[in-house]
Amino acid sequence: MKLAIIGAGRVGTTLGGRWSGLGHEVVYGVRDPDDARHAALGTRALPADAVRGVDVVLVALPWESAETVLRSIDVGGAVVIDATNPLAANARELTGHPELSGAELVARWTGSARVVKAFNTTGSANMADPGYPGGAPVMPVAGDDPDAKATVMALALEIGFDAIDAGGLSAASDLEHLAMIWIRLAYSLGHGPGIALALLRR
Repeated sequence: MKLAIIGAGRVGTTLGGRWSGLGHEVVYGVRDPDDARHAALGTRALPADAVRGVDVVLVALPWESAETVLRSIDVGGAVVIDATNPLAANARELTGHPELSGAELVARWTGSARVVKAFNTTGSANMADPGYPGGAPVMPVAGDDPDAKATVMALALEIGFDAIDAGGLSAASDLEHLAMIWIRLAYSLGHGPGIALALLRR
């Protein structure tokens, strides 16, 4: 599978590295492909070029940059994974549109009906190593396109998450609030990023 990772922060580079290690073809869409800081990433291009001909586009941008970048690219028929959270500058609360989730805004900005919310509810350290003694961390996945959602769930399963169908894209707001619970536990309440949420079953 060919994937474009839009953004070169911790989430984007961690997921890109994991999927690349599993044999997927990964290209990073960055503002300056020639920047020496990105040399270790491998294939790099401007975002508009990175998304051409790919199967999946992962949006892993800071929220304040997302709209400008996403309005400038053509994702075509690719699956779009929204891994962002519409965080305020203090990274401790959600901001943005009063009625739409971040993922619904991503769908509006890209013009895509294949947006799937995922990889926003935990930290990059868990993406690098999701192994816990009690089992796999849960990765809720929300989207309106069944095939797109199945693709994203398969990508989550490949790297060790317990991928679950969380419903349509209207559920993305719930996932963004779930992310805030993880952030609060990890940072505000001092548990650290080595924690994960799991779905227990009888």
